[in-house]
Amino acid sequence: MPAALTYNLCDEKYNWYYHTTSQKHMDNRIMYWPRGRVWGGSSSLNAMVYIRGHAEDYNRWSREGAVGWDYEHCLPYFKKAQTHELGPDQYRGGNGPLYVSRGKTNHPLHHAFLEATQQAGYPFTDDMNGYQQEGFGWMDMTIHQGQRWSTASAYLRSAISRPNLSVAEKTLVTKILFQGTKSIGVEYVKNGQRKKAFASKEVILSGGAINSPQLLMLSGIGNADDLKKLGIPVVCHLPGVGQNLQDHLEVYVQQKCTKPITLYNAQKPVNMMRIGLEWLWKFTGEGATAHLESGGFIRSEPGVPHPDIQFHFLPSQVIDHGRVASTMEAYQVHVGPMRSTSVGWLKLKSIDPNDHPIIEPNYMSTERDIWEFRQCVKLTREIFAQKAFEKFRGPEIQPGNHVQSDKEIDAFIRQKADSAYHPSCTCKMGQLSDTTAVVDPQTKVIGVENLRVVDASIMPSVVSGNLNAPTIMIAEKAADIIKGLPSLQEKNVPVYKPKTLETQR
Repeated sequence: MPAALTYNLCDEKYNWYYHTTSQKHMDNRIMYWPRGRVWGGSSSLNAMVYIRGHAEDYNRWSREGAVGWDYEHCLPYFKKAQTHELGPDQYRGGNGPLYVSRGKTNHPLHHAFLEATQQAGYPFTDDMNGYQQEGFGWMDMTIHQGQRWSTASAYLRSAISRPNLSVAEKTLVTKILFQGTKSIGVEYVKNGQRKKAFASKEVILSGGAINSPQLLMLSGIGNADDLKKLGIPVVCHLPGVGQNLQDHLEVYVQQKCTKPITLYNAQKPVNMMRIGLEWLWKFTGEGATAHLESGGFIRSEPGVPHPDIQFHFLPSQVIDHGRVASTMEAYQVHVGPMRSTSVGWLKLKSIDPNDHPIIEPNYMSTERDIWEFRQCVKLTREIFAQKAFEKFRGPEIQPGNHVQSDKEIDAFIRQKADSAYHPSCTCKMGQLSDTTAVVDPQTKVIGVENLRVVDASIMPSVVSGNLNAPTIMIAEKAADIIKGLPSLQEKNVPVYKPKTLETQR
């Protein structure tokens, strides 16, 4: 049920429930990192936002060494994966397994938000995944007929009966097995028993940006000095494993609503019963959406070539990742910088595969990141102050009217910003000449044979948006590479550029 998404973020049942080290640039807070521990991975826990990022993100990947991963070679795989409910066009797919839809609530606060952004001078875009990312509009969501459409729904369930596929659940892979530098299989633990599975061709890791580098290091692939300190025999010295960790931070700017139209009442037990029953009966109503139905992308200042700030609007109040119940009628925007300059790392805590790795995102460690977040708050307040919100606008809850100076805004960010759950780039793709690269542009782990990584960890740098759609694109593209097929390509697809970079909007 899409609206129930916060429940899985609150416990460990389907969730790795990771935590970072204490963040020295954020008042020493320890940050919470939920990650999917279930079929479909984090696509089974996420907020179902389908955002591809900007064309220039992929052109940048190509310049960073991921040759063949520029926009004209990635766009066809976004389309191949997708069936968009509005039908195919130059940017959208029409017959892929991943169903994508738009919100159906028609909520007056979403309309007020979009009207306010236009009053503030930003464009409306009818498809932020198409020609024009810049501006505000209706978000695409991985929801199909009122239900969450994870990668398990899109790809795994339809394939599960195939004779050449077997799936093991409640199973922890503990290491990759090698004969010299040739990967020959994996060791895993199921029901307390240690077992082995052998590969006749290749082993492919799709554990995600935390588990894939962790497993490589446990198996002897990583920085030789770190591995030796833990007594792990070195198979290949690959210092980039676990490095280059990138993520998006976001903060909630919250405003009290003067009319009883937010989702506050929907969270009362009797109404939750009604919403749940309608959803179970017809897969419609307030249970059939994640409610993040509008949003957008803008540039933080003149001279920025494509949007570097993202907004998700929500006609409700979220407290502590949804782990604390909403206390009032309110609406909020999730806002944060998309191309943060702070880069972190992760390392093994011990040789026990059950131990979570040490996660050091190094958040807010640059002056640029601090400045961009300040802009996020100022630009959001300007949107919330527009005429469209007049009939709904109560006092600002967060940051609150007492927070005005740059120093006060910076302190608010340190106290309240949280991960947007987009960890990536820890096994980055690059050229063999790049000592920090972990996989080559064919997704093969450098320095060993018969081993690939295919997940968000191989991104050379984080994209300007959410990571579910790009990760699925990576997998579709890698599937063709693994099958030995030439890459699909679509040349000269037009992409919007602002008329001038001399203004911020």
